[in-house]
Amino acid sequence: MTTDTVQSPAYTTYDRTTSRWGRITMVLALVFSWGGPLYLILLSDLDLTQAQLWIGFAAVAASFGVIWFIEPVTYFPVLGPASMYQAFMIGNIANKLLPSAIVAQAAIGAKPGTRRAELAAVMAIGGAAVVHIVSLLLFVGLLGTWLVGLIPETVTEVARLYIFPAIIGAVIVQLAVYVKNVRITVVAFAVALVVQLVAVPMIGGLFASFGTAVTVAVTMVLAWVLRENPNRRKMTR
Repeated sequence: MTTDTVQSPAYTTYDRTTSRWGRITMVLALVFSWGGPLYLILLSDLDLTQAQLWIGFAAVAASFGVIWFIEPVTYFPVLGPASMYQAFMIGNIANKLLPSAIVAQAAIGAKPGTRRAELAAVMAIGGAAVVHIVSLLLFVGLLGTWLVGLIPETVTEVARLYIFPAIIGAVIVQLAVYVKNVRITVVAFAVALVVQLVAVPMIGGLFASFGTAVTVAVTMVLAWVLRENPNRRKMTR
């Protein structure tokens, strides 16, 4: 049996420690994130009614609420429990941390869901966070205003329009290579095209806010139904 199938004492301690401190740091982050809004509501001169607060919450939930469920479900199989705490504390998961973890796991040949893959994701996310902080301090904190003044406005506009789609496109390609399953890749691509280019323009309204959730849900169902099943193959022989 491999180390990925045997629960070693060292890994048990590691899992227990990361889970304990992960929960503590996530709760602290939640408290601090509430600090600013609570100060504005309770101690400032803002005249906000309870109805206005609920309307604002409903507006945010309608736009981003689906992500609260999609992201944990879709990221966990790749990142593992320890890296999930890291990722949601740091942010920029889809366009920075997840690609870093995938590249690290692919570089050492770690299979998804194994302890080796989880440890690779932890190290990759730690490295990505360090690079991010150093680059922010250097290129934004120290040189940001100077660099922006040197870049032509036309270049800035092109970057604003195309950099984010380019990053997301690269992430999708990395995920397809990571999964190494042509059937799932084709199904996901076809469902995304139908939902985003056909269903959303035709239906519009509230459905547009849940287009991503519909795409993920339909892809998951079809991938499970169309999966390669050895028992089914035996029955057809």
